[in-house]
Amino acid sequence: MKSVIVVGAGIWGASLALRLAETGWQVTLVEQHKPGHLRQSSAGETRLLRTAHGGDAWYTQLAWQARDGWRRLEEKAGEELYLEAGMMWFAQTPDGWEHASAQTMKDLGIPCEILEPDEGGRFFPDFRGDGLSFLLWEPNAGVIRARRATQVTARLAVQAGAELVRGRAVPAAGGVAIDGVVRTADRVVWAAGAWLPEVFDVPVTVTKQDTLNFAVPPEWTVPGTPAWVDYEASAYGHGDVDGVGMKATSDADGEPYEPENGSRVVERRSEERSREYLARRFPSLAQAPVLFSQVCPYALTPDGEWIIAETEPGVWLMGGDSGHGFKHAPVLAEYVAGVLAGEHAPEARFGLHERVPVRGLRTSGVHK
Repeated sequence: MKSVIVVGAGIWGASLALRLAETGWQVTLVEQHKPGHLRQSSAGETRLLRTAHGGDAWYTQLAWQARDGWRRLEEKAGEELYLEAGMMWFAQTPDGWEHASAQTMKDLGIPCEILEPDEGGRFFPDFRGDGLSFLLWEPNAGVIRARRATQVTARLAVQAGAELVRGRAVPAAGGVAIDGVVRTADRVVWAAGAWLPEVFDVPVTVTKQDTLNFAVPPEWTVPGTPAWVDYEASAYGHGDVDGVGMKATSDADGEPYEPENGSRVVERRSEERSREYLARRFPSLAQAPVLFSQVCPYALTPDGEWIIAETEPGVWLMGGDSGHGFKHAPVLAEYVAGVLAGEHAPEARFGLHERVPVRGLRTSGVHK
């Protein structure tokens, strides 16, 4: 039996631990706090599941497969984790990100539809489409109960045979030192999220992302109200899920952030930015009170590509999800499990090479 130590029980680490435990590996899952703890970027209340990824067919296909992966996870857990509310993209230009996304989805046979801006009123209780070129509708997109999904995935991994160990991990020869005690395994995977650049020299920057949810009338509840994204405005959100309010927040890069001890206070400017957008697209909600707010760390690579790479024999790094990684987790775990088993090499784009900034991949994704 092959053995593996997975460091980090965010959604990527927990999903990989579950997959490996189910396929016969001896799995140790290490987490310094608890799965779903509030410092994790995986611990936001919700994330979006969307297939739109511009012209990138690889991520688009993986996201489409992830939809089925979440359904399978729900069956194992016996609870609803994914709310298929649909998603509307607000396209400000005729030939930008949304146009490329629509073409890629159509090429792959993924349902989507181009709509006129004034048709947004059919989907939202209140909507202004001023200045938009068109709307891109993804009927099979939606909202994931993120923190709950992370907790459930870790629990299922333990039920499948993984050992969950609480402790602070650091690299050690042949394995991992957990609070000073060294453990070894055939493979070690560091899925440490925002902590990864503290442990390894990787092209990852961690930023502070403020998220806000507003108290709204019942007609703004998911799944009746779809999720929405404005790529050019770096804004996204969705209707009320589980009574925590309508999410309406910015995806613009925040300030550098230290995940363990960084401030958990949402900035006033973040609220102002969200209200400005609400006033523009959903004017009846411009003065809605803030019901819930949270700070989430983004682990960003300059080019928006992930890191899935072997840093030394048997030691793998998995991170830099760059704001669009959560939704892929169930099928990404299968992909990485194949890498660890030697069935295939990871995509070259995920290597530890120099990264050049490219806008495109991270929009609206994760804290979504």
